[in-house]
Amino acid sequence: MSLLKVSGTKLVDEAGNEVVLRGAGLGGWMNCLWPPASTYNSAGYPGCEYQIREALAQTIGQEKSDFFFDKFLEYFFQDPDAKFFSSLGLNCIRLPFNYHHFEDDMNPRVLKESGFKHLDRVIELCAQNNIYTILDLHTAPGGQNTDWHSDHGGHIANLWNHKDFQDRTIWLWEKLAEHYKDNKWIAGYNPLNEPTDPTHTRLIAFYDRLHAAIRAIDPDHVIFLDGNTFASDFSRFGDAHKNWDNTAYSIHDYSLFGFPSAPEAFVANETQLRRLRRSYEKKREWMDERGLCVWNGEWGPVYARKQYDGEATDEINATRYQVLKSQLDLYNQDRCSWSIWLYKDIGFQGMVHVATTTPYMTIFESFLAKKHRLATDAWGADDAQVRHIYQPLIQHILDEIPEPNRALYPHPIWRLSDRVTRLSRNILVAEYLVKEWADHFIGKSTEELDEIAASFKFEACNKREGLNKILTDNAKLVA
Repeated sequence: MSLLKVSGTKLVDEAGNEVVLRGAGLGGWMNCLWPPASTYNSAGYPGCEYQIREALAQTIGQEKSDFFFDKFLEYFFQDPDAKFFSSLGLNCIRLPFNYHHFEDDMNPRVLKESGFKHLDRVIELCAQNNIYTILDLHTAPGGQNTDWHSDHGGHIANLWNHKDFQDRTIWLWEKLAEHYKDNKWIAGYNPLNEPTDPTHTRLIAFYDRLHAAIRAIDPDHVIFLDGNTFASDFSRFGDAHKNWDNTAYSIHDYSLFGFPSAPEAFVANETQLRRLRRSYEKKREWMDERGLCVWNGEWGPVYARKQYDGEATDEINATRYQVLKSQLDLYNQDRCSWSIWLYKDIGFQGMVHVATTTPYMTIFESFLAKKHRLATDAWGADDAQVRHIYQPLIQHILDEIPEPNRALYPHPIWRLSDRVTRLSRNILVAEYLVKEWADHFIGKSTEELDEIAASFKFEACNKREGLNKILTDNAKLVA
């Protein structure tokens, strides 16, 4: 065990030896939001976390709701998970969490000590199995980005519009730094996931404040700063890095080739590999020009499922694995540290996924199929069954809005069609599914709620063998 630090372009231990972090994010755990049927939202919830928590409390009562979510957090990651993860040769887990675990909006700046219960437990489990952790504030007060995984229920990133939200975020990181400053198994802090500041300047000023606040308490841990516009754009950072010591810079290197919306089937030809490489190099260009350390904090394809993709499942997934391997080839050339998204879910992307025979998957089988059919997932969704419904609205905007006015930030990452479907399908329609999700728990006893939550235990999960073999083989190459 050794405290990590940044040395030029590398992460090194206390003896100066290079350490390449290879791991995954524990998405959908202490950040149980995201509509996707199994990706960021590992349990397939509709809407945002605050919505599903409110709905379940109204449906079965606060006590039972709290019991279910606490058991979900407990069972989601336990010692068998840590042992399995370590056995693959992986050495780091990114821990996304929601600020709501530590602070209530109606009681701001009053620390909820209960927030440390499961975070401390998982950090310790990882340490016992020689796994570093990175603390990732995935959801900040007001919402740091335009997507629903900021848990604000809309599409405006109000962290950038209200100073008090920024003050509260810095206050929380001061509390986190005080709590974790002496823990050497924490590789570092990832203070803000995927910011989207339309001005590109408020983010830099906020990072200045954030860095100073953390360093006043914790001078030692690495700080991993995401680029703007979903960790893809450092072009406006200028010389800001000169104010930040022991800092690495986080890109998120997703490729469209790994998603149902891929422009074409991926066959790893020269043109496609060049596109992969150019996308990756463009994201890290600012760092490479200045000799700075890069961490790829999120990336990875999604995978087909038999219940939805039928006989095409194996062929689709073979293609997605090729995308994965091609991206790893790029990262290995730079010995770039990375964290795939994600470790565990209900079958879309995880290294392990909840078996379809478990109580949770049995109870929600029809509901999850409905969510899939309605494409209420904004990320990685197949909208084939509803595309004809939304296309007239898209066409209406194309007909009526002059072209220069269509490129609203975060364009081009959000195309016009993306904005329309996010606001209509993934916010509006998803809202109407929240109560339906909660109603599945009506009449359940405490014992039954425990059994449902236990569906997420490691023992109840299947392993995605193809993915895990690729990750293990890669870990051996860069160990």
